[in-house]
Amino acid sequence: MAWTPKQSASLTIESREEPYLTPVLMEKITKDIMPRYATGQGALMTTLHEVQHEYGYISWQAMVEISRVLDITPAQVADVVSFYEDYHSEPVGKYIFGICQSIACEVCGHQAVIDHLKQKLGIDVHETTEDGKFSLLGMECIGSCDNAPCALVNGKQYNKLTISKVDEILSTCSEEK
Repeated sequence: MAWTPKQSASLTIESREEPYLTPVLMEKITKDIMPRYATGQGALMTTLHEVQHEYGYISWQAMVEISRVLDITPAQVADVVSFYEDYHSEPVGKYIFGICQSIACEVCGHQAVIDHLKQKLGIDVHETTEDGKFSLLGMECIGSCDNAPCALVNGKQYNKLTISKVDEILSTCSEEK
């Protein structure tokens, strides 16, 4: 996977008038989550999960709001969001195909699976289809090397993937309402 640099010096954070941390989320964070941890940094990952569960991703504006509540810097929040594959800073599709890219999956043909999905969906790795239905992610090892190549689709693990098995999964997802 190639890294695509962003021109962060001139990057503006899109914001909306309505805060991402609604009164309900604020109460959950301040009354349920924060008391369980000694520091705001300790409460960060649980807070991020709550926000992502609510919106499907964690916007840059939400990261700034979270930093204020937890009394940490926005950079600390962004560091955690960008480090862990479980968090998304952009909207993702209804169906998230996370293809394992470990050495075992590489040796067992994960690239053919990725190439097939890219062709079928018309997107590249770390992109989402225009209709918002599918996202394709490249993931680090998911711990199933004896079943390579493997993937997670919305958290469900699929092992020993073949092109026909991928087509079956796509078909099942496409048929769901």
